[in-house]
Amino acid sequence: MKLKYILFTFALFGLISTSWSFSWLSSNSNRAPFGTNLWIKKEIQLLKSQAGNIDDKVLRLGLTAYLNARKYGYAGKQMLTVIDYSKPSTERRLWVFDLKSNRTLFNTWVSHGKNSGGVNSTSFSNHPGSLKSSIGVFLTDETYMGKNGYSLRLRGLEHGVNDSAYSRAIVIHGAAYANPANIKYHGRIGRSWGCPAVSSSLAKPIINTIKEKSVVFAYYPDSRWLSRSQFLSA
Repeated sequence: MKLKYILFTFALFGLISTSWSFSWLSSNSNRAPFGTNLWIKKEIQLLKSQAGNIDDKVLRLGLTAYLNARKYGYAGKQMLTVIDYSKPSTERRLWVFDLKSNRTLFNTWVSHGKNSGGVNSTSFSNHPGSLKSSIGVFLTDETYMGKNGYSLRLRGLEHGVNDSAYSRAIVIHGAAYANPANIKYHGRIGRSWGCPAVSSSLAKPIINTIKEKSVVFAYYPDSRWLSRSQFLSA
């Protein structure tokens, strides 16, 4: 009887182990291979479920830019920041996505340059002294304490589009004028000298999340840039 009981126990354990093994394989098989079109599609579904106010096309372009930045050896973090300058400054048009855990970490207001427009930004530049925002793909660099407090330098990765960002001191920083409370009194948040400024209360947590070589994608429907950018081809 003891022998039969032992054999039965081993047989049962074998069945359970086999069941667990096949279950694990099945769950892995449902995961989209990283970097494929299917992966992008699933990321859009997951992130949009938490950030329904981002446009599908903009998110798709941002994910494509992130993948290409990784391919070219730039991106060091599974993190993506998207700024949609086609939206007015009265809307929450900055998102920070954790692509490792498929989570939306931040969705907030962000300023544009005073010479880029009023409520809406319509003009962009790569030139020093223009007081305009820049579009394109950036990489976060070092942090520092400056006149605007804790700030994060950005390096523009696209020649002729935003590669002067570092020398222009286009940085992410906090500012009182970027507080959404200003919308009630002025019809928009305040404007910067070209920097993507956020509210003072969010500057430090956002900067600490995206610092050290993460991708920032600043979008605007500029047909010349969209058609020529090496970061936006699938």
